[in-house]
Amino acid sequence: MKLPFEWDFYSDQPYQLKNRSFKKQMRSQSRLSVFKTIFTSLIILPSAMLIRFLIRDRPIDSKKFFGMSVNLDKEAKQSVHMIDELGVETLLIRMPLWEIERLVEYKSFCELFKDKEITINIMQDREHIEDKKLLEKNLSLIFESLGIYAHRFQIATTINRAKWGFFGIDEYLEFYKIAFKLRNKSFQNIELLGPSVIDFEYHFTAHALFNCHKLFFDGLSSLLYVDRRGAPEHTQLGFSLFDKIRLQRAMMMLSPKVGKKFYITETNWPISHTAPYAPTSEHECVSEEDYAVFMLRYYLLTFATQQVDTVFWHQLIAPGYGLVDNREGLRKRLAFNVFKTMLQQLHNAQFRSYGVYDERDGTYISYGVFKDRHMLTCKNEVGDLSILWSEHEHSIHFSKPHVVICFDGTRKVCSEALVNKKPIYVYPEGQL
Repeated sequence: MKLPFEWDFYSDQPYQLKNRSFKKQMRSQSRLSVFKTIFTSLIILPSAMLIRFLIRDRPIDSKKFFGMSVNLDKEAKQSVHMIDELGVETLLIRMPLWEIERLVEYKSFCELFKDKEITINIMQDREHIEDKKLLEKNLSLIFESLGIYAHRFQIATTINRAKWGFFGIDEYLEFYKIAFKLRNKSFQNIELLGPSVIDFEYHFTAHALFNCHKLFFDGLSSLLYVDRRGAPEHTQLGFSLFDKIRLQRAMMMLSPKVGKKFYITETNWPISHTAPYAPTSEHECVSEEDYAVFMLRYYLLTFATQQVDTVFWHQLIAPGYGLVDNREGLRKRLAFNVFKTMLQQLHNAQFRSYGVYDERDGTYISYGVFKDRHMLTCKNEVGDLSILWSEHEHSIHFSKPHVVICFDGTRKVCSEALVNKKPIYVYPEGQL
């Protein structure tokens, strides 16, 4: 990655562009692309908002739904043991184009996880965006070298942020076309994902999915962020995480340029109200409990939509925002046990329903505030499972004893349980 672009190794993303004259010059050249984005979104988004209510549930394979990102430069060998302990079967590995000289290292890293289902996220830089021959050459090397371990490649990431190199969706589409033509010519056994828009900025997604280029996305990838200073259930412009996913699916249904598979390849993590975009010290992060709760509820809500094939949590090992903190040795955070517990309960689960529960529910007798209650029901290898959580703490009473597993894995048999922001897993007694 060459100046004026510079990589921030702490947060694993580029620094903000500081060269104002360069940004002004590039944005002036992308005015036509901006116009196309606005025009396309004004047509597509209203239509997608209408048909999102008609979307039907899809059969989601829960074994592949719970994914994790792993990093070559973050204790590679230790990652293998931790992934096995968690029980994760689907992984995302980032391959920066500006590190093409380390391709052999990345191949060895993929070899460590050869029994897993791997997606490679090919990250762009400005040099490869501008030099199409260089891009084709290095993409060919990556497909040939890593294609024996991964059959799915995400082409570029965070395309709607200038610090990542793209200035307009048109630039991204020209970039993607190189990968698409190369795949069709020489690597027909792999799948390509895109457009990898970050945040709730679906006007960029609309432009990428509705274009005049001869290209096709085998699956859609999205870096779907939510209210990071609140909870995944909170709304942005009236849309909760649940609503955002269904709106995205509606756009996919309308577009002839994308297949049916939908992957969330990056999520955000919660931070305190005073923290910047990415935490730079431990004091800027929320508590470990809030972090773990945020992560768990993001997965539960996404699974409840029955629209997303895999969610990749942003990082296994990272300083301050991974499941394992590597600033002083390797310390498993609370979120590690929460993720492990989640997989133990939902690894082979079949979705049944998602909604609310109230005082009329014959199984869970409860009183108090009924707003913002959530109940996800599934069928797993053990039996019938209900997952309950609420923004308003209250007690529920069972007509007969039930097994209650807390979000961190502790369990008890009881006739009464406390429901709050930390989801609990509930089974009828005798199933465990």
